[in-house]
Amino acid sequence: MKILLIGYGKMGKLIHDQAIANGHQVVKIIDVDNESELYDPQRMGALQAHVAIEFTQPDGAVKHLKACMDAAIPVVCGTTGWTQHLEDLKAYCRQKQGGLFYASNFSIGVHLFWKLTAELGRMMAGFPDYKPLIEEWHHIHKLDAPSGTAITTAEKLIGEMPGLGHWHQEQTDLPGLAIKSYREGEIPGTHRITFKSGIDQISLEHQAFSRQGFVQGAVLAAEWMANRKGIYGMDDLLAEADSSKG
Repeated sequence: MKILLIGYGKMGKLIHDQAIANGHQVVKIIDVDNESELYDPQRMGALQAHVAIEFTQPDGAVKHLKACMDAAIPVVCGTTGWTQHLEDLKAYCRQKQGGLFYASNFSIGVHLFWKLTAELGRMMAGFPDYKPLIEEWHHIHKLDAPSGTAITTAEKLIGEMPGLGHWHQEQTDLPGLAIKSYREGEIPGTHRITFKSGIDQISLEHQAFSRQGFVQGAVLAAEWMANRKGIYGMDDLLAEADSSKG
């Protein structure tokens, strides 16, 4: 499989290594020094890439993804912090008959954590004495806060506990669901849900030991997405994997 890699920071380098280990070819790396090449659809088309993988920064992600759609290259995006533009991007993808795979987290463990989150929300909905809180820890280089994973976690809980109404950042004394963000050292990613009452608390946590789970998931998504059209996420990939087992 031929891969166009957009972004060559820590995640980009790890994805590059994983792609090669999986037997794929990285035909082009786009980074800050040659980003202009991405906006030449003819040049990008000449690469004959089966898929692009984009891990960059929130302020550039949308234009990178649109450039892939202009060049008719399906794209897997792991950048977070830009999803206020997601509906517009989906419309652009449909207009271009392109392919987009977006996930706020590519870790299989995180997706299992989200399934447990929904179940916990269903169980706790009948116990209003327990107040929920989401906390997330990441490395100091992460620009967006709260993390995309924390936001998705909040949405999972609110989906099962509509009385929460909405999520907000930091202020735990307000109505709704608070998310607290911490940026420390080189933490790959930890997310914790706590339901606390006056007498006890219940916690659910996912802790990543390294970025490797995200890397393997991103390459798996690229393998699945190669030459596809349409808009997908990890739920689609995992659902297909589950059905194939049956």
